[in-house]
Amino acid sequence: MPRKYIYLIITYFAMQFSIFLAMPFVPYIDDLDTFQANWSIASFAIALIISIYFIRDEVQDFFQTQHKKIGTIILWSVLGFFLVMITQGVAVVIEMVVFRIPPGSENTMELMDVARQTPLFIVIISILGPILEELVFRKAIFGSLYKRMNFFFAALLSGFIFAAVHNDFEHLLIYTSVGMVFAFLYVETKRILVPIIVHMSMNTFAVVGQLSVDPEEIEQQMDQIQELMMILIGG
Repeated sequence: MPRKYIYLIITYFAMQFSIFLAMPFVPYIDDLDTFQANWSIASFAIALIISIYFIRDEVQDFFQTQHKKIGTIILWSVLGFFLVMITQGVAVVIEMVVFRIPPGSENTMELMDVARQTPLFIVIISILGPILEELVFRKAIFGSLYKRMNFFFAALLSGFIFAAVHNDFEHLLIYTSVGMVFAFLYVETKRILVPIIVHMSMNTFAVVGQLSVDPEEIEQQMDQIQELMMILIGG
C-alpha cells in the first residue's frame, strides 16, 4: 500500500477518536450534544483537508482537460444511485426474511437525532462523510486490496471493514453490500468521484426522507413493514 494511503487511513481513524481529546473539558460544557456535533463537523473537515493534501497529485489529475469525461461520470452516478438503492432494498428484505432483523438502523436514527438538534451536522452526513469514506474505504483500502486479489474478495473485505467502522453489526449485510456496489462503481469507471457522488446522493436522500417525517411516524412505519413481512413469510 502506498505510504500516502496509509496516512489517509491513519487520518481517518485519528479523526474518529479525536473526541477523546475533549474529554477533560466535558464537565465545563453546558450543551454536550451541540458540542459533540460541532466537534464532529470540525474534525471531519480538518481530516478531509489533510486527506486531500496526501493525495493532492491524484486530485490534480482530475482537473486535467484530457481526462475529463463528464457525461460518463453523470451517467454512472445516476445508474449507481439506483443500483445502490436496489441493493440496499434487497439487503433489507434478506435481513428481515432470513435473519428476522427489523428494518431501520439505530446508527442512522442516532445521526438523524443529532441532525435535528444541530442542522449543520447534515454537512457531515451528506458531504464530508461520503467524500472522506470513499477516499479511505474505496480508494485506499479497496484499491490496495484489488491489486492483490480478485474483485469479489477485495470488495467484500473492504465492504466488511466499511460496515464494522459504522458500528452497526446488526445491519452488517446492508453496509457490506452497499460498500461492494461503491467498489464496483469505482472499478467500472476508474474514478473515485463516481462512488463519492452516489454516496453523497444516497445519504442526502436518506436525510431528506428522515427529516421530512416525524420520528414517531417513522417508527410506526418500520413496525408496519416488519409486521407485513412477518405475515408474508408466515412468522
